[in-house]
Amino acid sequence: MSLFRTKTVEESVRDTEAPGHRLRRDLSALDLTVFGVGVIIGTGIFVLTGQVAKEKAGPAVAISFVLAAVVCGLAALCYAEFASTVPVAGSAYTFSYATLGELPAWIIGWDLILELALAAAVVAVGWSGYAASLLDSVGLPLPASIANPPGQDGGVVNVPAILLVLGVTAVLVLGVKLTSRVNAVVVTIKVAVVLLVIVAGLFFIRAENYTPFIPPAESTPAVEGAKAPLLQVLFGITPVSFGWFGIFAAVSIVFFAYIGFDIVATAAEEARRPQRDLPIGLIGSLAITAVLYAAVSLVVVGMQNYRQLSEAAPLADAFKALGHPGFATVISIGAVAGLTTVVLILLLGQSRVFFAMSRDGLLPGWLSAVHPRFGTPYRSTVLMGVIAAALAGFIPLAALAELVNIGTLFAFVVVSVAVVVLRRTRPDLPRAFRAPLVPLVPVLSVLGCLFVMLNLPVETWLRFLAWMVIGFALYFVYGRRHSRLGTARRTP
Repeated sequence: MSLFRTKTVEESVRDTEAPGHRLRRDLSALDLTVFGVGVIIGTGIFVLTGQVAKEKAGPAVAISFVLAAVVCGLAALCYAEFASTVPVAGSAYTFSYATLGELPAWIIGWDLILELALAAAVVAVGWSGYAASLLDSVGLPLPASIANPPGQDGGVVNVPAILLVLGVTAVLVLGVKLTSRVNAVVVTIKVAVVLLVIVAGLFFIRAENYTPFIPPAESTPAVEGAKAPLLQVLFGITPVSFGWFGIFAAVSIVFFAYIGFDIVATAAEEARRPQRDLPIGLIGSLAITAVLYAAVSLVVVGMQNYRQLSEAAPLADAFKALGHPGFATVISIGAVAGLTTVVLILLLGQSRVFFAMSRDGLLPGWLSAVHPRFGTPYRSTVLMGVIAAALAGFIPLAALAELVNIGTLFAFVVVSVAVVVLRRTRPDLPRAFRAPLVPLVPVLSVLGCLFVMLNLPVETWLRFLAWMVIGFALYFVYGRRHSRLGTARRTP
């Protein structure tokens, strides 16, 4: 069927050399690893530790971080094989086009558009909160009307969030090498802050805060209605805090701290040696951040009893509680730096997915133009930057944030399945990196992602399905008729 026509790997690679659509190859394995670290270390390390330790896992929150890293690691192995075999911009969209067909590829691309644009806007709003707090601490308070999200604490338009997104968009247009340098500087700052927290926190650890390391299990009230997790609705499983069930429940929360490593794959066409550099960037960034997350969580629960941890700013507030507010200011600076690079890399990934879909004719072709001087897809970058800025500045995003998570998990599932499909349909393809134990690793990746998805609220699933329905409609109205693949195969 034409809906499931595939674009061969050879066709995808050939498109990367087309005049006017050729991206500049400036990124090394180190650049890609730093990109991954830059997008992963964000609100997860500065916020989630306190919430999860206090409500789900207790001092054993580090185990939850490690288990979540394992689930992501399974998906990362699948991404690494695909990225080294099909070194083309677009990540899961491109991989799906080569294996599952055009309609599944469109749906994944549509899913990634939602995930990355919305994630960039959500993170920009978080960044504006930290930035406003820092300005206030140095005597430069911003009016609530321009510093807060619309409808929250007197907010009308979130000006700092808009300025951040537009500034990041300008950096992305000016070239991927400049982007990597800016990212490297900011990532260095935030990793230094994280290491400072670990080293300084070691001096304030009290052994009694680790006892019991895995608190006894406790039943928690079931959530009713559309906010209830799908797992509870389908199987009647009552939520549990603490104990091993609490640790596993916490995995579905801390998993989101790692979301973003897959964006490394969207820069495949800009890697100097993609077959070697992409697997290093994907797996290396995930390994580094997993170690940092586990170390930070162990330190913070050792500094303060897990039941007393702050949910809004656990790292900063733990130091404040011990009489060291200076560290809290440094941590806030690290958070601002951290969230800056998250927005930067999210928009980088978003523009590359948009670029790939446009080059294939599924979106208007003018969006895939590459700047003659900077070698970047400037039109798709500017368009998505303006959309993300508008979302961050004018739209209340709290209720939509979980759509980012379900969209990412859906992409992980598809890529894991596609690895098995491509192994069977194209065993002849050279694979610079091969995921081990196929099909076991992809199957475990799918099961792990589905478990996390089942822990998301019903309302998140309904919003996601609504977005997918819109995507189907757009494909049949525009994408199917303008597909370059379909046009080429209809031409004698």
